[in-house]
Amino acid sequence: MARHSGKIALVTGAAQGIGAAICSRLASEGARVVAVDINADRLDQTVADLGGACLAFPADVSQEQACADAVAFAVARFGQLDILAAHAGIAQPRPFLAEDADHWRRHMATNLDSAFYCALYGARAIVAGQRRGSIVFTASINGFFVEETMAAYNVTKGALLTLVRSTAIDLGRHGIRANGVAPGVVDTAIAELVVHNPELAPAYLKTIPLGRFGQPDDIAAAVSWLSSDEASYITGQTIVIDGGQTLGIPGDMT
Repeated sequence: MARHSGKIALVTGAAQGIGAAICSRLASEGARVVAVDINADRLDQTVADLGGACLAFPADVSQEQACADAVAFAVARFGQLDILAAHAGIAQPRPFLAEDADHWRRHMATNLDSAFYCALYGARAIVAGQRRGSIVFTASINGFFVEETMAAYNVTKGALLTLVRSTAIDLGRHGIRANGVAPGVVDTAIAELVVHNPELAPAYLKTIPLGRFGQPDDIAAAVSWLSSDEASYITGQTIVIDGGQTLGIPGDMT
């Protein structure tokens, strides 16, 4: 299916896990992709695996200038920008009483600032190119239901839910749609201590009605669809992709 034929996409947090899956999905459906990540070595491998449809742009998108540079690179290389998937993020647990400024700001910069600045410069490029575009932010179910020892992460993901709606209401008149995805527990490096824990995983699965953890492709498929013409009348929405975990069905974690 070439639903993205002729489109140019920029994906942050693209070196592994969900970000790499988003790159792969968009490329397989016809897009040319600029993959952005701070981990240059892993990013190069991801891009090599995808072949000529994907270009690497190593950058630390927690910094405003890096976001601007990534967008400028995409436009300089391909002449336009149509899709932005703001996926970059970190999740480092810490008890609230042990929180400090560096830990807090690292989460704000990586999870929230990067999404804001990439959306800002990305939207400006889409408007300047007279394109109709799509922005998809990666939030989390932690934006709805918080976890202990995850205050900094929880707050950034809750803020992203508001950023989805704020960008959607401002950018709609410019032909740009903004939406979000809110994954539950997905089999990636961030969730490894849960997904691959022989004691914790079975108990955790009892809280998920579909009885399995998510896979990166589950999220990538939703990002691709939201970025496509099939979702052309959808904006300001966040799709929860969690196997039903947030439905509130009780689970025995003991």
